[in-house]
Amino acid sequence: MLKKIFLLSLVFFFALHLLSCANHFGSAEITKPDEHKKIYEAKEKYILKGIAAVLKEKEIGTNVTIDRKNHRVDSDYVEVDDWRTKTSAVVRRLNWKECEVTLIVTTEKKTSGGWEMRRMLTKKEYDNFFHFIELKIYEEMAKGE
Repeated sequence: MLKKIFLLSLVFFFALHLLSCANHFGSAEITKPDEHKKIYEAKEKYILKGIAAVLKEKEIGTNVTIDRKNHRVDSDYVEVDDWRTKTSAVVRRLNWKECEVTLIVTTEKKTSGGWEMRRMLTKKEYDNFFHFIELKIYEEMAKGE
């Protein structure tokens, strides 16, 4: 009996927490997508391949393309209900062993006036994204040339 009460109170707590956040989810209309940066110790080609692999694996974008000349990875929009998301990443060499990745996730909500850009990801979610990219970079490096 005590176990059931504990579980019910836990479920109630989580439901209350989600409801309190619901009005903030995707509510911040923005004019420019957020950009977050991370530095990796790897060659550009491995970073580009790693980013593309994460986008494909996590289905964050469709038609993922690597532009080696401009050091970037881009995806087309993925649409789900009234939302669409696309991802871009730019790789910039800092020195002989480090590259900086700028990650841009653009999320838009369909409204009566058209598509409006919204903030969906927090800093923590970008950090998780960068973690997955780092793992894929190591996998690409392990494959070699």
